[in-house]
Amino acid sequence: MLTDRQRMILHAIVDDYIRSAEPVGSRSISKRGDVGFSPATIRNEMADLEELGFLEQPHTSAGRVPSTKGYRYYVDHLLKFNEVNEQDLGMVRSFVTDKMNQMEQVIQQTATILSNLTNYTSIVMGPELLNTSLKHFGLVPLNPTTAVAIIVTNTGHVENRTISIPPELNMDDMQKVVNILNTRLVGVPLVRLRAKLYSEIGQELERHVDHYEKLLEVLDTALRNDEEHRVFMSGATNMLTQPEFQNVDKVKTILDLLDETPAVMKLFSSLPIGIGVRIGTENDHKAINDCSLITATYTIEGESLGTIGILGPTRMDYGKVMSLLDLISKDMSILLSRWYR
Repeated sequence: MLTDRQRMILHAIVDDYIRSAEPVGSRSISKRGDVGFSPATIRNEMADLEELGFLEQPHTSAGRVPSTKGYRYYVDHLLKFNEVNEQDLGMVRSFVTDKMNQMEQVIQQTATILSNLTNYTSIVMGPELLNTSLKHFGLVPLNPTTAVAIIVTNTGHVENRTISIPPELNMDDMQKVVNILNTRLVGVPLVRLRAKLYSEIGQELERHVDHYEKLLEVLDTALRNDEEHRVFMSGATNMLTQPEFQNVDKVKTILDLLDETPAVMKLFSSLPIGIGVRIGTENDHKAINDCSLITATYTIEGESLGTIGILGPTRMDYGKVMSLLDLISKDMSILLSRWYR
């Protein structure tokens, strides 16, 4: 557990290092009006923070820099979201409003806006099913307890899925359901199918079919989407402008990683709903062990539809990035919910 003084000094060191990219010494911290301790006191606390693993001392400098553990403590305990300035806020809001009828452009250009505002690399993952709707739903019995569900989309994609039929349901009831689904769900975007299933379709099934709760479970499985994601990226070469990435080989390994879509998608695996922060070696891929990845999900009715990410040095402006991602992910969620209502 850090003392209040250690927390204040660690906060000041991280802030100074984010701004300057230079190791931070006790004298520069003592000159800050919000600290109020002597250089000697600060030096002692910095030594303790280094011993505890929150700071590191580069061999060529007397100053300290934050470690991955130090950044993690800063993000989890010290950081407050910045207010997004009026200029950035205006750019985000006017862009989203202007592009209400062009969803793929929203996703593509969101990446460009974020890389411009942060000067880091932005990655936006959007599902292929954004503009895909149901054309036909079919059910082919294999035996009394098994059937194949067939989903045909407006793009011509056909997906087959084997589903189990509970013994209390019969195929006559299932055929009634197929007719209902083809009447009520054709033309509905895939991202909205399950929401409509539990609202409008569920009410109709209750009136016409026995054991409708079991039936809803079967249909939920049949209509669940194995989403394929498209990756949009902007500002990959922004890494070249960061002082810590002047080593050509280091930058090349990062750019090579960003050029591989499956590898990028793996970086986004197992992310939380909302804001997520992976710092330094918390990232699975060795190429970005000197980077931080901050992500935010955009959702429809509580279900994740895609992810926005910012990749930059561990010395990134966490407050600004997290505030921007929080703002734009919420705006996109609202926009998409209106679009697919």
